[in-house]
Amino acid sequence: MVAHDTIEVVEGGVVDDRYLRGTGHYAPYDVCEVTLVEAEALDTIESDYGIDLWDGRHRRNIVTRGISVYELLETTFSIGGAELRGTRPRPPCAHVERVADEDGVARALGEQRGGICASVLTPGEIAVGDLLEIVEADPRTVGRDIADRLAATSTHEDEHQHQ
Repeated sequence: MVAHDTIEVVEGGVVDDRYLRGTGHYAPYDVCEVTLVEAEALDTIESDYGIDLWDGRHRRNIVTRGISVYELLETTFSIGGAELRGTRPRPPCAHVERVADEDGVARALGEQRGGICASVLTPGEIAVGDLLEIVEADPRTVGRDIADRLAATSTHEDEHQHQ
């Protein structure tokens, strides 16, 4: 993998990415349009496993910092000029270890350090340093917030009826 200051995402994935071209190892059976991994996960892998994946051997398209990518599952978010939706975890596989040419890479990327897949909702350019912003929270979080507000309203109304 080669680091870029900017990437362009389009329907189907990242421009010039092996999966958009249909040449990825698991294409066409297991395709992620865009993959994200946490910088904190790469830091942990380096400190706990002694494996430095900062050279791109993690094989993910975007490295984030300061947000759990797993919280982006079923969430619509924007980065730069693009809008994405987190679709599923991207666990490591034996292939990533073969390509990385280092024993232990797949194990190190386990335990929710492998990142997630996202689909492209609005094409656009993403650059290093662009902010990641939540556009629409996942439905479970929204539903929980609504239920909490209703419960609080119901409790408040019950208090007034008992006075």
